[in-house]
Amino acid sequence: MTALPPKKVSMFSAAVPFWLSLLMVPLALIGATQGGWWLALLPLYGWGMFSILDAIIGLNLDNADLDTPEDDLFWYRFITIIWFPLQFIMIFGLLAYATRAAHLSGSEKVALFFGIGVVSGTIGINYSHELMHQRNRLERWLGDLLLASVLYSHFRSEHLLTHHRYVATPKDPVTARYNEGFHRFFPRVLRQSLTSAWNAEKAMLARKQLPATDASNPFFRYAALQLGMLLLAFIVGGWTGLGLFMFQAFVAIWQLELVNYIEHYGLTRKHLGDGKYEHVQPRHSWNASHRASNWLLINLQRHSDHHYKPDRRFPLLQNYTEEDAPQLPYGYSVMTLTAMVPPIFRRIMNPRVRKWRAMYYPEITDWGPYKSATTPMPR
Repeated sequence: MTALPPKKVSMFSAAVPFWLSLLMVPLALIGATQGGWWLALLPLYGWGMFSILDAIIGLNLDNADLDTPEDDLFWYRFITIIWFPLQFIMIFGLLAYATRAAHLSGSEKVALFFGIGVVSGTIGINYSHELMHQRNRLERWLGDLLLASVLYSHFRSEHLLTHHRYVATPKDPVTARYNEGFHRFFPRVLRQSLTSAWNAEKAMLARKQLPATDASNPFFRYAALQLGMLLLAFIVGGWTGLGLFMFQAFVAIWQLELVNYIEHYGLTRKHLGDGKYEHVQPRHSWNASHRASNWLLINLQRHSDHHYKPDRRFPLLQNYTEEDAPQLPYGYSVMTLTAMVPPIFRRIMNPRVRKWRAMYYPEITDWGPYKSATTPMPR
């Protein structure tokens, strides 16, 4: 057998830590077959273990070479490409199993699919986010399928057409306002992101002189894929299976929006007049360099660079220091848990937002208008 060239081995070894998400699949199987406290393995692994690892192994401040050839990124891309079939088998295989498993009580079945929702939200939607930003047709389709499996297909339109364009402005529903608690943010985003996604697609079609009902509107594809997932869940598990499937989808969406909440909390771009805003800069997203949670989340926490250069694949995302981007004190696992308790979250984050304002926008003394989702930012 011919050995791989040293360079390829090196890239393979460097990519392996990003595959730690694969361990969630056997953990789901253990929870399903054993029941009881074994069902806590998934959330403990996804939230607890990586928080502990972050505390032990610390930060990764290194940056990859931006001139790395696309071919050298294969083993990084590999995990995002194979994830949909793994998640599909996990969700629907365990639906078939759990709805027929006599050893699992009703509450244990709910707990199992809570854990699966943690996986499909923390990993599945995150990987779909990476895939939807690519030009490769297969990758974009895999992203669509992952989103359909959590009934949140419109996230693609909202994210690509609205969020990236209007991030850190009152026009972006997903940018959390200063002092806005998550429990107010969540229902607002569920409502507004669907509307903004539809309006964005409608506007794109209008520019082509096409009606919103044109067959090229991706909302028709979104609806077909989601209906297909719902139908399959019913075929596999009946009404119970359908309910469990919808529950894991809700948990996944909750996980996504927790992440959205912390990524831009309280940050704003300066209004330049006539409805225009300054260009997106790394300072308009919270950055986190915690090594272990970036393994799990494929560098999503290098969010400052993602918004600055949205077309970069995750292994090439760059880190920023506090001079260029605001820094989260903990990884996403800890920050999302604190977001569920708004007084604690505000105690951690509000002083950092005020410091950020003083650092980048000392000329702005009245931040009142920035709290509104409709009022333009001061000039």
